Amino acid sequence: MKTIGILTKPKFPDVKHILKELVIWLRERQKEVVLDGKTAALIGEGTNYQKTQIAALSDMILVLGGDGTMLNAARLVEERTVPILGVNMGGLGFLTEVSLEELYPTLEKVFVQDYVLEERLMLRARIHRHGEHMAHATVLNDVVVSKGTLARMIEIQISIDEQFVTNLRGDGLIVSTPTGSTAYSLSAGGPIIAPSVQALILTPICPHTLTHRPLLVPSGVAVEVTLTGMDEGAMATFDGQVGVAITQGDTVTVRVSDHRTQLIRFPDRTYYDVLRRKLKWGDG
Repeated sequence: MKTIGILTKPKFPDVKHILKELVIWLRERQKEVVLDGKTAALIGEGTNYQKTQIAALSDMILVLGGDGTMLNAARLVEERTVPILGVNMGGLGFLTEVSLEELYPTLEKVFVQDYVLEERLMLRARIHRHGEHMAHATVLNDVVVSKGTLARMIEIQISIDEQFVTNLRGDGLIVSTPTGSTAYSLSAGGPIIAPSVQALILTPICPHTLTHRPLLVPSGVAVEVTLTGMDEGAMATFDGQVGVAITQGDTVTVRVSDHRTQLIRFPDRTYYDVLRRKLKWGDG
């Protein structure tokens, strides 16, 4: 790997110092470093690159941040098979593979190809209004259709491959990947799904009837969620970071993307290790 793209957030403590040392370290090893304008400005450098260009220019993306920064990186990479290594500078850091203390030894491993690539499902969502395409997005975690700020229920109709499934009244619905099963879906009562499982999770949010339980469906289906009630302020939200207002009659169609996120992982650290360490799974 000769060209390393770096993505981060300026708000993280000590990010300037960490970034400056990292860039020097990489260049000493004859690696080309690609930064977007805001990131370069943190260390007093200038560039005209936008974040959307980083993936096209890089052999690898190095993310300094938390899970939110990782989700943003996955969407930026989208159609390009560029591996991502996450370095945790946030809180839980479920998607980030290594700590700051492990950064340089880990990069040494990567540069001698001592790692594995783990592919993660992504979702492609499209919003239609009166038959017209309104918006689309690709996500790593989830697509959420939810109510507005008022404390009242949303009314939606759920279909799978154009077959009616149910009408749902509640706070909304989460359509999640296995990666997203440990995010919002888990908080709403959904199951934990191993990343290798090829499936989607439909998790109702605070349903009005207790019979609406999370539903696991095959990855090859199209999930159609139509807003049937007159719910002002209803939203379709992508990875919790981008939102689009929807109105009565709008349909959000969600299916697995043709593309996968590639995460750099190491054989000595399994998904179940992360479950125990980060989520305290199984602790008494």
